[in-house]
Amino acid sequence: QVTLVESGGGSVQAGGSLRLSCAPANIYGSLCVAWFRQAPEKEREGVAAIDASGSPTYADSTEARFTISKDSTKVVHLQMNGLKSEDTGMYYCAAAPRSDCDMWQLRDTYRYWGRGTQVTVSP
Repeated sequence: QVTLVESGGGSVQAGGSLRLSCAPANIYGSLCVAWFRQAPEKEREGVAAIDASGSPTYADSTEARFTISKDSTKVVHLQMNGLKSEDTGMYYCAAAPRSDCDMWQLRDTYRYWGRGTQVTVSP
């Protein structure tokens, strides 16, 4: 069974930092991996993505505060600095079996989704 296990969420004051991790299991080959987030009563939106070669892309809303990376064990991390209250939401990891991240902001791109990790930023 393919799984994407997210971790690293929590509560932090505005201006603080969190580091999210996404650990794929039972999935191999080239992957586009992305982070999405969803606040209550809002649409799920793409935050960042990383392709099979390690090239990142970011949503404008991150304002250069976030960094997505992949380590030697293929775990994908999202370092979030300078957090704002509007960053609050459930963060989901998503994976697509492709070498690039074309159309990365479209939810239908992804075959696999994690169950989410909560990020809460207090003012």
